[in-house]
Amino acid sequence: MRAVRFIGHGGVEALEVGEVERPEAVGDRVRVRVHAAALNRADILQRRGHYPAPPGVPTEIPGLEFAGDVEQVGGDVRGWRVGQRVFGIAGGGAQAEYVVVPESALAEVPSNLTYQEAAAVPEVFITAHDALLTQAHLEMGERVLIHAAGSGVGTAAIQLARASGAGAVYGTARTAEKIERARPFGLDEACVVGDAPEKFSSAVREWTGGAGVDVVLDLVGASYLAANLESLARRGRLLLVGTLGGAHAPLDFGLVMRKRLRITGTVLRSRTAVEKAEAVRRFAAHVIPLLARGTLRPVIDGVYPIDEVRAAHERLESNATFGKIVIAVTGEK
Repeated sequence: MRAVRFIGHGGVEALEVGEVERPEAVGDRVRVRVHAAALNRADILQRRGHYPAPPGVPTEIPGLEFAGDVEQVGGDVRGWRVGQRVFGIAGGGAQAEYVVVPESALAEVPSNLTYQEAAAVPEVFITAHDALLTQAHLEMGERVLIHAAGSGVGTAAIQLARASGAGAVYGTARTAEKIERARPFGLDEACVVGDAPEKFSSAVREWTGGAGVDVVLDLVGASYLAANLESLARRGRLLLVGTLGGAHAPLDFGLVMRKRLRITGTVLRSRTAVEKAEAVRRFAAHVIPLLARGTLRPVIDGVYPIDEVRAAHERLESNATFGKIVIAVTGEK
């Protein structure tokens, strides 16, 4: 089968598309004929040599999410049959003509989504739903601040917060263009941050009359920590999802203790199969019906044929994207 492969570490020259052995589905595994996959920051980090694949998944083939058809099932599989349209998550290996995953890593694609649209869903919507609803316990009427509002996770989180009855949904981005494009997804107020995180903490004070927000979903990291803590209301929750702005920062213990804040770090890729299965189950129960009704929708920046994967990486690294980059593995949309 054809697949994207890492042939080293470094720039996009470390990527190639070539022939590799097709995996077999045994036990509780399902082999999916992949029509489309999506690109994530984790793929870029792995290409640079900073984010190795977890044990038990292909080390040389990137790809954490995909959409396609069930093509083969292992002897212990009970939930899927050949021919079903599915999407799901993987620890790696999804940017290929076939991927093998546990049956618990799959969900059925709603009939209103194409394969390319479906491929843009799993990683970002599962991440956002798990962070906001399962871990932060966002409640109706609460205020939420979402950083990197124009990213894949950001656009998913805005929609989920609005659909879940958040009292106010605020966002930040590095450019005014991304803010304006994100507003229709449910932003009440937004702030262009640039290189000055204190801008958003001042904006939050103004928006909330000094009360602060109940939940912050942070995809940036260290450079936003101090302003995040200032922005949170008493008993607020900070969810750390990304480290684009660094992974190390001083922590004001006094402020955390006075406000009785909760700080939670989360990552999807390295979780156990049981933990991933539970996240997918919640996604299937709570998110897919909203996708099927059109209440939620994937946001796609661009679609690149598999042979143009280097250009797809360059586009994501430009930081100019709005939404997801999709890799078309076949001609099937």
